[in-house]
Amino acid sequence: MRRSGAWMTIWDDRIMEFLSENGAASVGDITESVKVSNATVSRRCRKLADYALLRPIGNGVYDITERGEKYLNGE
Repeated sequence: MRRSGAWMTIWDDRIMEFLSENGAASVGDITESVKVSNATVSRRCRKLADYALLRPIGNGVYDITERGEKYLNGE
């Protein structure tokens, strides 16, 4: 069972699930999948990167980290 941090939103799980299933992606690609604003996805990706759950690759592209995968797996 996942234990979300108090700082997390419902979008964080959706973003990480998308990246886990599809690999590295741009904020625009994530936005199309999770159906929330580009600004929200961008802000949430930066926050997830601050907590080492995502890794910024550059030019608005993010990938999930091992820590992010562990979170999704409930570890």
